[in-house]
Amino acid sequence: MRLLHLHSSFAAGGKELRAARLMNVFGTGVEHAVVSAQPGAFGARVALDQGLSVDFPDDFPSLQGRPTPARLLRIARAMRPHDLVLTYNWGAMDAVLAHRLFGAALRLPPLVHHEDGFNEDEANGLKPARNWFRRLALARASALVVPSQRLEGIALSQWAQPRSRVRLIGNGIRTEAYLAPPPADAIPGLHKPAGAKWLGTLAGLRAVKNLPRLVRAFTAMPQDWHLVILGEGPERPAIEAQARDSRVADRVHLPGFVPDPSRAVGLFDLFALSSDSEQFPISLVEAMAAGLAAASPAVGDVAKMVSVENRSYVTPPGDDAALARALAELAGDEALRARIGRANRAAAQAQYDEKAMVRAYAATYGQAMGLARFP
Repeated sequence: MRLLHLHSSFAAGGKELRAARLMNVFGTGVEHAVVSAQPGAFGARVALDQGLSVDFPDDFPSLQGRPTPARLLRIARAMRPHDLVLTYNWGAMDAVLAHRLFGAALRLPPLVHHEDGFNEDEANGLKPARNWFRRLALARASALVVPSQRLEGIALSQWAQPRSRVRLIGNGIRTEAYLAPPPADAIPGLHKPAGAKWLGTLAGLRAVKNLPRLVRAFTAMPQDWHLVILGEGPERPAIEAQARDSRVADRVHLPGFVPDPSRAVGLFDLFALSSDSEQFPISLVEAMAAGLAAASPAVGDVAKMVSVENRSYVTPPGDDAALARALAELAGDEALRARIGRANRAAAQAQYDEKAMVRAYAATYGQAMGLARFP
């Protein structure tokens, strides 16, 4: 069985790591080809099991460029040797259109599209032209998978997708892996001294994550706290510059990407997000499974994801002062953090374990291929 994955990027972010996890779970009986619209963006490959058959073809037609018929035909023809095509986010939408236009004539394999959210160019509002493009391109897709209720609503309304095509599958993780606290040196290059207090986050260092906002909010926290940002990306210089400008550079740490969050998140004492746009952030689920309280803007489904006890620390979007107050209040009350953390862990174990997620993806892919069982 051969699966073709066409990604907007395969850098190490939430959707990419979820895709890698599913590839691992599906096992060695499935072959994969992974293409990134951004050349060389394959950071998530470190999360793949070594025994898998995964190819990263360098001769696949570019997913970027003008959607001319000739270019779309080249993309469509490159889909033919596979049994299922999986496309991810706006950066792969030209491939979805190619499948729509040439799928019947070329007898292409079925296609399942995944939408996980928006970059900074649509964080504050969807572009009408892209909405129309999605409506046209998705007309032949077997399914459209979204992780959040907000995206489900957008798919049904603004993208005019029929209910029968849209699949809401929440992100899940192996919650049991987050029960044991990691060793103090679990993060390469960074050791947590006894008694230290860490505010932490996991994120691709991209503009939409607005991590300079988190640095600014962190300045309201007591002097004995440190901020640890796990991830990599092009916004590293902007984050470091904000830390210098805010005079907290000695307490802000960017050790890079950690391939196994279960060996790192438990070192945090408090978790935070600062994004302009999210849908169903896996990093928040990981923090909840590790028993952490969280502060975050009310983006995507965040307010619905956290426990009832945590919801008063989900702040209005764009309100930097409110985020700073939430962090300061949580930092100053260890018992409060512990109580919220226990409630978040229970919510993660009850609602966000990966077993249900894997079953839902396997059923969606199997249905697209006409199989009673997948893989």
